[in-house]
Amino acid sequence: MRGAPILEGVPPAAIHPSILSADFGDLAGELARLAAAGAEMAHVDVMDNHFVPNLTLGLPVVQRLAALDSIPLDCHLMIADPDRWAPGYAEAGAASVTFHVEAASAPVRLARELRANGARAAVAISPATPVSAVQHLLGEVDMVLVMTVEPGFGGQAFLDLTLPKVADLRARAERDGLDLQVQVDGGVSGDTIERAASAGADVFVAGSAVFGADDTGAAVSALRRAGSAAAASRSTPRR
Repeated sequence: MRGAPILEGVPPAAIHPSILSADFGDLAGELARLAAAGAEMAHVDVMDNHFVPNLTLGLPVVQRLAALDSIPLDCHLMIADPDRWAPGYAEAGAASVTFHVEAASAPVRLARELRANGARAAVAISPATPVSAVQHLLGEVDMVLVMTVEPGFGGQAFLDLTLPKVADLRARAERDGLDLQVQVDGGVSGDTIERAASAGADVFVAGSAVFGADDTGAAVSALRRAGSAAAASRSTPRR
């Protein structure tokens, strides 16, 4: 199975700012700000205080944000029992829905259900989870998210020990001719994005690096330039 086509116009480094660092009192305004800044998607961290020791927002909020139709939503579900709950996010209008392989009971079935409901399907792996845990899913999903911090909290330092997994995934995708995006999430900044892109990542979740900047648009553009330049310098050709 080849999967859904990559979104048209996506550059070598797509930036998905995480609204975990946004002003929760004005999420509508923050999404509009990301759209104006040129971000490809807004990354929505859904945490349930079960799979991870934190609680953020859930399906009702995502339904409202999707209805605004200001920017596509990239929902990252750090939740228990995604087999039950993840399809609802696709039905709500999320453009991309990511579930953790560590929490899914039937990941192939879930990925297919997400796609059937109109979303791009993605699977995430935590820092301690090997690529072998998702190798059977690479033809079933549109993206693999490699967590470059421990899931559950923002503001953590980037873990370089995860980069070999990024490189492994990129090599497998190129070897098998898969249109597979590799996303990294956690500690992404102007410095770390270069290392991640050099390893093979092409979608980057950034929180404070975007929302903490004086100029959101300039921050998004700077991250994209840095990531795209690093991707272009890789010795292994992209897709």
